[in-house]
Amino acid sequence: MNITDVRVFPVTEDKLKAYVTITLDHCFVIRDLKVIHGASGLFIAMPAKKRKDGTYKDIAHPLNADTRTEMERVILSEYERQTQQGHLGASALLAAEAD
Repeated sequence: MNITDVRVFPVTEDKLKAYVTITLDHCFVIRDLKVIHGASGLFIAMPAKKRKDGTYKDIAHPLNADTRTEMERVILSEYERQTQQGHLGASALLAAEAD
């Protein structure tokens, strides 16, 4: 299984940094993963559904640590790339407006 597409949708909330949609092997989509800033840095939260008792249950999740690690690596790499691009894009726009 390979992650063949990652789409990052940044948000401006305190701990929640982005929603993410991934595609596996060009044929299966998982939406509503979250990039969250926790006490030890960024991590990925799986899509979850709120139960009647108020707890949350993951809808989709990796079955082993290696898969979770690889998913986090790919998703966080794309998140970092897009947020850095956004900062560069905003800096270039401000510089152009100053001229």
